[in-house]
Amino acid sequence: MLDQDNPMSINTQKAQSETVALFVSDVHLHASLPRTTQAFVDFLQHHAKDTQRLFLLGDLFEYWAGDDDLETPYHQHIADAIREVSKAGVAVFWIAGNRDFLVGQTFAHAAGMTLLPDPHVEEIAGQRVVLVHGDAQCIDDHAYMAFRAQVRQPDWQAKFLAQPLAQRKAIIEGMRSGSREAQRNKSYEIMDVNPAAIVSLFDTMNASVMIHGHTHRPAMHIYESEGKTCVRHVLPDWDCDGESPRGGWLAMDANGDVRRFGHDGSEASCPIHRS
Repeated sequence: MLDQDNPMSINTQKAQSETVALFVSDVHLHASLPRTTQAFVDFLQHHAKDTQRLFLLGDLFEYWAGDDDLETPYHQHIADAIREVSKAGVAVFWIAGNRDFLVGQTFAHAAGMTLLPDPHVEEIAGQRVVLVHGDAQCIDDHAYMAFRAQVRQPDWQAKFLAQPLAQRKAIIEGMRSGSREAQRNKSYEIMDVNPAAIVSLFDTMNASVMIHGHTHRPAMHIYESEGKTCVRHVLPDWDCDGESPRGGWLAMDANGDVRRFGHDGSEASCPIHRS
């Protein structure tokens, strides 16, 4: 339960409780990133099977051009690895990210997972936890929000998916290049979540805990308002192919306590911010 002095901390006076949910996002899987891929598969094989629920909160892939790309051996390998977690008795859930929002029911079936809307509220360890990818709360980035609204339209997606797979991939590569260039000219604040949007989401969903990725700024944010404590956990992104490997996930136990782990399974820390 929430500790008034250290919300979501572990109570060291009692035995550690069973892990009931794991959360991960922004792995950015791609065949050109073998170490990142192996680290994520290791997570699935050695950690994800020891919980009740696994939540994949978007941008699992560097990009997703459509479920017909599941025929690629690399993507089939990832689907098979996730399905092994599901076959072990873990309920696996997916919320789309800004890079893999075209994941559909074909991939979900192959991976043995359930697609969720963004936002989604889940009752976990007696708490209302709101789960999002995080991009919808970056409302100060007006150009991105306009783009997001366009590509989430069913008509746009139908027209895009009607094109040959190779053509779709070429279009996405062009979009990624343009996005990287645009980000160089955007401020830190614009690319982060908007504080008012976060507070509004807490209120709308009547939740006390929020977990998301997208910003690649792992931290724990604590909000105190009118006698109520809300906690927002930001997940890390993954990159184990660079000089400084990074990545990781969150684990929630039956008491509602949250622990943070690095890509190698070691317990990790993060900045704590109070509002």
